[in-house]
Amino acid sequence: QATATDRAVGFGLVAFSLVLFVYYTLWIIVLPFIDSDHSIHHYFLPREYAVIIPVVAGLLLLLFIGVFIMVVMWKSRKPARKSD
Repeated sequence: QATATDRAVGFGLVAFSLVLFVYYTLWIIVLPFIDSDHSIHHYFLPREYAVIIPVVAGLLLLLFIGVFIMVVMWKSRKPARKSD
């Protein structure tokens, strides 16, 4: 059974993901069809960041996965036996 804290954290993560998805979808799909002088453009970053942010996030994710695998492999290695 999940505790109340687990449920609150899970709900928070799902809500954050939903907000991020809606913001990015509006930014990439809807915003190009709205006039550039409309006031809604002030709430969004420049379009160059629509590519830069996911690429940087993906590279950081790959870096953290690689570091995690490296640490796990380093800790689980067995010491070499010395042959005399």
